[in-house]
Amino acid sequence: MNLPPRIPHSIGPPQVKALDTQRALALAAQTFDIEARALLTLKERVQRDEAFARAVRLMLDCRGRVVVMGMGKSGHVGRKIAATLASTGTPAMFVHPAEASHGDLGMVTVGDVVLAISNSGESDEFNVILPVLKRLLVPLVALTGRSGSTLARHADVVLDSSVEVEACPLNLAPTASTTAQMAYGDALAVALLDARGFKAEDFARSHPGGALGRKLLVLVSDLMRAGAAVPCVGPQADFNTLLREMTGKGLGFTAITDESGGILGIFTDGDLRRLIERGAELRSLTAADVMHPNPKRVHEDDLAVEAADLMEQHRVTSVLVVDANERLVGALNSNDLMRAKVI
Repeated sequence: MNLPPRIPHSIGPPQVKALDTQRALALAAQTFDIEARALLTLKERVQRDEAFARAVRLMLDCRGRVVVMGMGKSGHVGRKIAATLASTGTPAMFVHPAEASHGDLGMVTVGDVVLAISNSGESDEFNVILPVLKRLLVPLVALTGRSGSTLARHADVVLDSSVEVEACPLNLAPTASTTAQMAYGDALAVALLDARGFKAEDFARSHPGGALGRKLLVLVSDLMRAGAAVPCVGPQADFNTLLREMTGKGLGFTAITDESGGILGIFTDGDLRRLIERGAELRSLTAADVMHPNPKRVHEDDLAVEAADLMEQHRVTSVLVVDANERLVGALNSNDLMRAKVI
């Protein structure tokens, strides 16, 4: 009787061995050594070759965007490179090579520069679209580990990112090669931002939600209390009026101003404690009697971080805010700065 052939059991995941701590540490050190050597080799190669400078010039002169492409692990690297370029003054985007041949190539237009990343330089997805890129007359920069590959032969500039060996013990998983690609992308971004005169303020504008953005973009006027929320009385206000204004607005002080809004002085809850300790007859006092002149102030168009520095330097928790004519327009408290994550 003829029996059907036996179907072999599917191969499962490798059996996990007990962790050899010393071997794990040795492999970690070996990985760092291999990838460090790869980067040092890359450094020497870049210094001998003019290709890097030509690539930077192409991207600097680009009137469109730097379109970054990559498959697999190179694609993950490419997404990061595109994001780094875009955040440092070079308009860039990532287009997946496989999707490019199914319509996304329409994202690439005359005036763009393509940065194609492939360690082998022989990805089928790239080979399909290379002739189309040529017809578009789009400059092509190849970041590849094989200078004689199909991708390299089609490129206007070839950046050699080859490594001697991967950090993977099997010499298979992209490790040192992707580190080299990532470092090459960072080097391009740094060279470009320097050539563009890109400054910290420019970086902040593309990172408004980050700590640097908050430091360099948020103004005092964005955070200050204004209008009726600002505690303020005239110099002839009696002590009860002064106290009600200070406690009602909840900032621990009140400003004393003239009729035009010019600041005459300030009275704080610390001043109140000192008066009570001295046994002063509070009901007979006016705002002019208890205020101290020349309080700390900032301008409404100052950076919020500058106000925070002033408050820290003088160990105060609030400052008055004035306009260009030195008239009171607001108040800023340390809690306002903390809520905005300026401090």
